[in-house]
Amino acid sequence: MASHFSGVLQLTDLDDFITPSQECVKPVKVEKKQGKSVAKIQIEDDGSYFQINQDGGKHKLEKAKITLNDCLACSGCITSAESVLITQQSHEELYRVLRENKSGDTGQRVVVVSVSPQSRASLAARYGLSSSEAGRRLTAFFKRLGVHHVFDTGFSRTFSLLESQREFVQRFQRKEQDKKALPMLTSACPGWICYAEKTHGEFILPYISTTRSPQQMMGSLVKGYFAGQQGLSPQQIYHVAVMPCYDKKLEASRPDFYLAEAETREVDCVITSGEVQKMLEEEKVSLCDVEPLPLDVMFSSVCGDELLSHAGGGSGGYLHHVFTHAARQLFGEEVKELTYKTLKNKDFQEVTLEREGAVLLRFAAAYGFRNIQNLVQKLKRARSPYHFVEVMACPSGCINGGGQVKPLSEQNNKVLLQQVEDLYKAERPLVPEEDQHVAALYQSWLQSVGEERARQLLHTQYHAVEKATNGLIVKW
Repeated sequence: MASHFSGVLQLTDLDDFITPSQECVKPVKVEKKQGKSVAKIQIEDDGSYFQINQDGGKHKLEKAKITLNDCLACSGCITSAESVLITQQSHEELYRVLRENKSGDTGQRVVVVSVSPQSRASLAARYGLSSSEAGRRLTAFFKRLGVHHVFDTGFSRTFSLLESQREFVQRFQRKEQDKKALPMLTSACPGWICYAEKTHGEFILPYISTTRSPQQMMGSLVKGYFAGQQGLSPQQIYHVAVMPCYDKKLEASRPDFYLAEAETREVDCVITSGEVQKMLEEEKVSLCDVEPLPLDVMFSSVCGDELLSHAGGGSGGYLHHVFTHAARQLFGEEVKELTYKTLKNKDFQEVTLEREGAVLLRFAAAYGFRNIQNLVQKLKRARSPYHFVEVMACPSGCINGGGQVKPLSEQNNKVLLQQVEDLYKAERPLVPEEDQHVAALYQSWLQSVGEERARQLLHTQYHAVEKATNGLIVKW
């Protein structure tokens, strides 16, 4: 089965291939009862298991079901069993919730869909629309299905950029005392995070920014602030994120983003741009034929009826915004335009701030598995010259995520990728520090919950995963 996950999860020693005799298993607790002798287990020709009791009676044993959350707790494979693992993370699950709402058999849940700018651009390219026009038509399409609110993760990305800027300045200022403060490595890519946790563990994790990704920032906003404003419990909201990448399903399933008290995830379901395209096909509708609706402005960066974005590359502009902010805050330099220098390949670029021949800041963008490997090896040899690196698992970054709409048979992939990037960059950029709506939320929401709780809502943590040694996975 072809995998949809990013190459960084497939090309490492995480061993993403499961042979038929190596199906993913999770230890199951068996309750032992006194007085009962050990029963025999019989395996039928079809692979089913039966327990044979002493009296000759037998009953069929149920297979354990593995969820994405279980998968993240394991140190073995990730991708090959995706048909089993992603039952809770698909457009079919969204349809199920919408059907339940319409039937009235269970309590109504408020359905919220948050759409990423990269997904919007991908769908816009397929239908020959502008990104904002695609956003308005997607709003109408989802609401016609029964969704209540459609938001833009470009809005939550403003929080991610602001927090990344502040975190970098703090790390830079303590770099003499903390040898792992720099380089700061971005954390918005879950494929990279999973690789780091499972392959390099405690060595690499201190370098990684604790700032939440835009997807999980929106999770905080929707299940926290929005729920409070609407007088709802987090459990009464079903939150779906539309993302360019299958790895985002893994991110939403992390235990760190589960609200234990409310017994719900901050992001209940992640569907990809391609899955939205599939929904359109199943509904037998073209996005071009959907009558547009006004954008929901509560959690969307808009000016009139146009969506706003951020300057920088197609992966969120982290390098751009952190660099310009650091140059201003740390060295009093106003950088109007960044000059990118391509190094070994187009997916490894460098930006520097110099004064009188001395390098003050050296930033890089490292996309794709080979560049990530080279970066980590340089860190291990203490030869990395960088203060900050924007790390993304996919070549060309998020704009080229594995969940984006695939090219038509007559389309060239490179040409399509350029179209998506052009549409993405055509949106008017918004300077994060000038977003008054976000500034107001910092004042009204985050200050009211206290400093420690605010940090939990905006930041996260990582966990080194020890590899399990299992003789069954040895390849002979």
